[in-house]
Amino acid sequence: MKKQKILVIGAGGQLGSELTQGLWKLHGKENVIATDIKDPEGVLATGNFEILDVMKENEFLEFVKKNGFTQLYHLAAVLSATGEKNPKFAWQLNMDGLIRVLDAAVNYKIEKVYWPSSIAAFGPTTPKIKTPQDTIMDPTTIYGISKQAGELWCNWYHKNRGLDVRSLRYPGLIGYKTKPGGGTTDYAVDIFFKALTDKKFECFLSADTYLPMMYMDDAVKATLDLMEAPAEKINERGSYNISAMSFCPAEIAAEIKKHIPEFEITYKPDFRQAIADSWPRSINDSTARIDWGWEPQFDLAAMTEDILKNLPVLMHEQAMI
Repeated sequence: MKKQKILVIGAGGQLGSELTQGLWKLHGKENVIATDIKDPEGVLATGNFEILDVMKENEFLEFVKKNGFTQLYHLAAVLSATGEKNPKFAWQLNMDGLIRVLDAAVNYKIEKVYWPSSIAAFGPTTPKIKTPQDTIMDPTTIYGISKQAGELWCNWYHKNRGLDVRSLRYPGLIGYKTKPGGGTTDYAVDIFFKALTDKKFECFLSADTYLPMMYMDDAVKATLDLMEAPAEKINERGSYNISAMSFCPAEIAAEIKKHIPEFEITYKPDFRQAIADSWPRSINDSTARIDWGWEPQFDLAAMTEDILKNLPVLMHEQAMI
């Protein structure tokens, strides 16, 4: 394997933190520079880390130029629920940041770029069940609009600039190593923390709101599998559908109760309910499975068991610091 030098932008987020650790294992800590706009927390502080703001154009371009990166993972974004509160900033960060990254990759000959899309790129008239790879896309949030536009930009840069850019349309991502980051699907992260600390949880979505979901371990695996696949196997240059499971709040609560019988859930839907209702209930990811062999490892039961085994240990360790 050719030695790589890898830049991760937005490494402090839920996905970025765990993806950076996956890149360490694959390429070595010394070959990965994680960056964010604030100081690192936890395990990220043990690797190469730099403060970097993609919106500060001159500083960003100088940093890329001097380091000679071969791969770039651009994860910095404003998520769905947060983006609706500050739409113009969300558009600016999500779009200007992406285009700046794509231009830098072309100008400084970065071999591969990764940028995440989302099921938020779909909308209320998209087929809800087994949403196909190519379908109607009419997003209703600024986050989703920026993701749809970003997919088109990625495809354009591949066709017109020869850039090897790759992307996944993530469903809701569930992990326990970082706190929720302002997404509509983040109830499925927070519920585990509340189950352990309070034995109860008030959900901002209704009990029967089905959404496509994925455990963070599978999200990291899918991302690395995509980026390591030969270029000739990558046939989607906008973004690949990807999924692992679909469930509603009532089902994840029932699974948690198998481990914590006293756990209780109540429901108080807010503005995020309308966002969730505009998204698919399940995803057809057969194109990713055919093209580069995608296959998830966790379902709802396996994910719940793994989180409730490991999260108490992490919470204890953090309390001791």
